[in-house]
Amino acid sequence: MSRKILAPSILSCDFTKIKEQILEVVNSGADWIHIDVMDGHFVPNLTFGIPVIKSLRKLTDKPFDVHLMITNPEQFIEKYVEAGADYLTVHYEVCYHLDRILNRIKSIGAKAGVVINPATSVDFLLPILHLVDLVLIMTVNPGFGGQKFIPYAAKKIEFLSKFKEKEGLNYLIEVDGGINLNTIKIVLDYGVDVVVAGSSIFKNKQYSISEVTKRMKEIMSRY
Repeated sequence: MSRKILAPSILSCDFTKIKEQILEVVNSGADWIHIDVMDGHFVPNLTFGIPVIKSLRKLTDKPFDVHLMITNPEQFIEKYVEAGADYLTVHYEVCYHLDRILNRIKSIGAKAGVVINPATSVDFLLPILHLVDLVLIMTVNPGFGGQKFIPYAAKKIEFLSKFKEKEGLNYLIEVDGGINLNTIKIVLDYGVDVVVAGSSIFKNKQYSISEVTKRMKEIMSRY
């Protein structure tokens, strides 16, 4: 059995308690920290810049999974890796020279990932799947936390899982958007490797941050 990875998204943190909440998920079993970078152009929101990530890097040695939701990622790749990104993912929708960008990320020592929005066909990724370390499937439209899970987008996970096995490839399949204690089972059944969860961890009205993190890890341990 492959080990499943939980990557809490700090987009949903209480920013007045971000240090405490990052340490809480780490101490409760989180494997990675997922960081959503938004520019107000590609998505209608603004979030973490390079100095913030550099500062947060001091808190933990857990891998930083940095998701660039920006229109010109090629201008910032080196800076985000220098700030502490271990995995750096860019959107297919904004990369005119995707092969070049992925190779550049890998050349400076980070893991390279590609992301697609719910309405983007996974077929567009076939030519570059041999290059990537990570494929991120968005199961909400990017830009905001707390959105409802889009079931048809999750079906892409199943295709990627079967394609990876058939072609002997090694990329991780990640999912982000509307993942909670119920929908996590759907994406695990499809064969996902990395689960991103934000609001369901940091804004859960039923369980504490620690409790829901542990519950998610317990569910993931069955796969």
